[in-house]
Amino acid sequence: MSEFGNVATAMITPFTAAGQVDYATTEKLAAHLVAHGTDTILVCGTTGESPTLSWEEEFELFRVVKQAVGDRAKVMAGTGSNSTQEAIAATQKAAKLGLDGTLQVVPYYNKPPQAGLYQHFAAIAQACPDLPMMLYNIPGRTGQALQPETVARLAEIESIVAIKEASGSLDIASQIRALTPPDFALYSGDDSLTLPLLAIGGTGVVSVASHLVGDDLQGMIRAFNAGEVRTAQGIHLRLFELFKVLFCTTNPIPIKAALALQGWSVGRVRSPLCDITPDQEAQIKTVLTQLDLLTQTPEP
Repeated sequence: MSEFGNVATAMITPFTAAGQVDYATTEKLAAHLVAHGTDTILVCGTTGESPTLSWEEEFELFRVVKQAVGDRAKVMAGTGSNSTQEAIAATQKAAKLGLDGTLQVVPYYNKPPQAGLYQHFAAIAQACPDLPMMLYNIPGRTGQALQPETVARLAEIESIVAIKEASGSLDIASQIRALTPPDFALYSGDDSLTLPLLAIGGTGVVSVASHLVGDDLQGMIRAFNAGEVRTAQGIHLRLFELFKVLFCTTNPIPIKAALALQGWSVGRVRSPLCDITPDQEAQIKTVLTQLDLLTQTPEP
């Protein structure tokens, strides 16, 4: 098993009715996730609405989540940036908080060439050599893809230990697996592709759905790793509609709506994201009902 485990949850950021970060609910949600299948909590990733959080809010979230989960799970900090120097400074500060890893997204908007991407990630790793790094390839959001050959070069750096592969392409994931050593962890960035990714040598998932079905995802991965492929397939197919409906509009709008339907007070998303539509909420409620997830409401 990778040092980040099978299931890493890209945790949402709860807000109060006034739009401020709700640290009390953050603590409760983090503890709930760890009790239900999460090995690592990713704080301030895409699902955590990092683009609209201040650095002050982010570092307080890192501190609060680490305190809430203690040694029961790993905590990974989303400290990536399209500025190399900013990413280095943020990652160094996160390391001082005693966190367990960092997620570094491909620099967005700048569209650096592959040589620039290599230099960016290598510089962060050199500045923070004791903090394990997970690369984050999500070209649909960043406008630039991290090519498998570049991933392979980066995997030679000791502290770069994993990648969250969210290109949506199993061909790209296969190329990464073929070019990197077996101990370099390959995580799916899409819940619906977790099982297929395991079949080509993947490690696990950085998940959105694990807010709701973390135990099931953990069971699916363990079943596959134990050779119980049909059991894993059955879990995947049972959860497939949930995986898809949680992306019926821009993440994290649907998962926040789903948690609210369960009774969690997580607040609205921050602008420029917007509220879910009634039709989309109805779709989510239908799937949650079918999976009996509204009768398993956690203690908010």
